[in-house]
Amino acid sequence: MVDKAYCMSSFLALRYVERRDTHFSEKLPYKRPELGQGKKISVRTAADVGRAIEAQLSPLRERYHKIGLLLSGGMDSSILASFLPGCDAYTFRFLGGEFQADELRRAERFAAVNGMKLHYVDISWETVEQSIEPVMRAKGGPVHSIEPQLYYAANQAKRDGVDLLIFGDGADYVFGGMDQLLSKDWGFDEFMRRCIYVEPAEVLKEPVSMRYLFERCRRGEKIDFMGIYDTVITEESYGSYENAFSAAGMAAFDPYEAMERAEPLDLKRIRSGESKYLIRELFKMRYPDIPVPEKLPMPRPVDAYFKDWTGPVRPEFRSDIDMSRYTGNQKWLIWCLERFLNMVDAL
Repeated sequence: MVDKAYCMSSFLALRYVERRDTHFSEKLPYKRPELGQGKKISVRTAADVGRAIEAQLSPLRERYHKIGLLLSGGMDSSILASFLPGCDAYTFRFLGGEFQADELRRAERFAAVNGMKLHYVDISWETVEQSIEPVMRAKGGPVHSIEPQLYYAANQAKRDGVDLLIFGDGADYVFGGMDQLLSKDWGFDEFMRRCIYVEPAEVLKEPVSMRYLFERCRRGEKIDFMGIYDTVITEESYGSYENAFSAAGMAAFDPYEAMERAEPLDLKRIRSGESKYLIRELFKMRYPDIPVPEKLPMPRPVDAYFKDWTGPVRPEFRSDIDMSRYTGNQKWLIWCLERFLNMVDAL
């Protein structure tokens, strides 16, 4: 079913189209992300997580000729690096290395500790422009701002002979890394406002409310925030990685995504500052002499990209949008939606 108005609102609010079999246009069917399929590996302790990583990576070493790893300066990928000594590692570098330089130095350290050949993936606005249309065509819709750079990295790795990329996005969602969303027992309205990236009514002439999605998890004046966390938020992120790698024709695998918690998240520990407590424990086991690095999102200097952008001009958008109230990440969503609509019109 084609429902352009719904798809526009869903993307702005949630970063993906939530309803199945609903598309922006007949010209390009929308590829809705799917949660990982198959039986999950149940883990209870940090040691369980380590064993699950090794059990999954072991057969891949035999199956693939050359494995690469997306390596940041954070816990998740550095743990994976300790199971892949000597492999090729790929680290994003922006603005000549000046953007998030501390995390770049940490990635360099983890690569050195594990005897890895480190490749920088230099991302600029020009590389985003080169990569955005292939990922939008593959998805049949606008995309998350990480997708063009993931696509670009996958193609760079392919040129180096890599035939499998390992990454660690799923740890945040399986093990409680989204600490701000888990920080308290939310009221219904405040959680819905917190989760919506751009309120469609603020920028679209014909907005469609996403309230129905949150109503599914309403519990009186409160909300089952874990129900949203384990479905909508997780699904959107997994889909972004899946689409970017698929568009590049690169096999990719996330060992964390295949796991499930044997016990509910200990929200008390997370709220006291121990986000991803099992991952923290495993990091200490793998790197006893290195302090645990604090979590940072995947780098992308969207504030710099959109500093001077004045806003959309297509007729679907309101003409009175105050762009100064939006962050770079929010501006990306608006810009990318307009860019996708222009692309579809040109098909």
